[in-house]
Amino acid sequence: MPVPLLLLLFSAVLLSACNKAGAPAAAAAAASAPEAVRLLVAPEDLHTVRAARIAQGPVVSGAVMPGKRADLRAEVAAVVMQVLKDNGETVRTGDLLMKLDDTAIRDSLASAEEALRAASQAQDQAERTVQRLSTLREQGMASAQALEDAQVRRNQAQSDVVAARSRVAAARQQLTRTLVRAPFDGVVSERKASAGDTAQIGKELLKVIDPRSMRFEGLVSADRLQELKLGQPASFRVNGFTDTVFTGRVQRIDSAVNATTRQVAVVLSFDEPASAPRVAGLFAEGHVETGSATGLSLPENVFVRTGDTAHVWRVQGQRLSRVAVTLGERDARTGEVSVSAGLAIGDRLLRHPTRQLVDGQAVELTGPAAVPLVGQAGAPAASGAAAAPAAASAATPR
Repeated sequence: MPVPLLLLLFSAVLLSACNKAGAPAAAAAAASAPEAVRLLVAPEDLHTVRAARIAQGPVVSGAVMPGKRADLRAEVAAVVMQVLKDNGETVRTGDLLMKLDDTAIRDSLASAEEALRAASQAQDQAERTVQRLSTLREQGMASAQALEDAQVRRNQAQSDVVAARSRVAAARQQLTRTLVRAPFDGVVSERKASAGDTAQIGKELLKVIDPRSMRFEGLVSADRLQELKLGQPASFRVNGFTDTVFTGRVQRIDSAVNATTRQVAVVLSFDEPASAPRVAGLFAEGHVETGSATGLSLPENVFVRTGDTAHVWRVQGQRLSRVAVTLGERDARTGEVSVSAGLAIGDRLLRHPTRQLVDGQAVELTGPAAVPLVGQAGAPAASGAAAAPAAASAATPR
């Protein structure tokens, strides 16, 4: 047999042997492909589904505002000379807050007082004339006409005195209006004028509020108006105090609906006024509780929304499964969303899931500090609570 033919047969036998030897390795690699990546999950990365009380009732949104407040405006046209209190400073009843220029008003007061003094002297003189003529009339030494003329002049002098006193009182009142004082104990919430400003009549100078009189002034859709009643309980959260759920009651329901927004204004009082926020204008949102039910509610961080649908990732045994859920209304009091279908009490759900997760992916539970964070910039390495968002980045192949 020629040598080239022998080399060709030897190469064919060798290739066949290599293919037979590599077949088990390829099969093993194909079998391990679905196993892909095992997800390491700490207990802090799981949320356990529990039954919760879900408040039912119209949503109310608005702001925390003081029930006792005063807008202090200029009552005279004058220049602001001095500002004695600034925003946030506490004041007592009668404290001087601002001074306006009173030069012209003092001149008017002096002129009115001088006119009163002259009118009083004229009245005294007219009164003495009437008395003298009355005596002479009794003695037959004065005519009746002279006595009547004197009485007319006395009456006119009395009218002049009354008018002069009125002008003096008005000037003194104008003088007091150049001193802006606190109407009650409270806090200066807003200062709208500075020294040197020209204050026209009606210009807003200061706002004073009583922080002990805070209440929730909100709006409710007119479609839910028939559900509202005075004294109904309510629960709400206030921006800046998200960890606290405040409770209160419906104190007032307006009798007119806003024609533009189709909402009606309501006022809710705090059950514990001492714990109410002391800052006016904070946004608040909650429910007027017309009823309640027991159901399932979950935080927003366990959902993955895709258009109008949503799903969660449930940990069952050592596997991860994708579960579609039907969502209900969001509870403004707790920030959680009710779930009407898809889950059961006791299910364990992955917090902060990512879109790289795979249905059926293997899961391994670890200790709280056993999993270092990989792939999350700026996060502390010892934290295990954010291991789930890392998903494939934090996992190790098995």
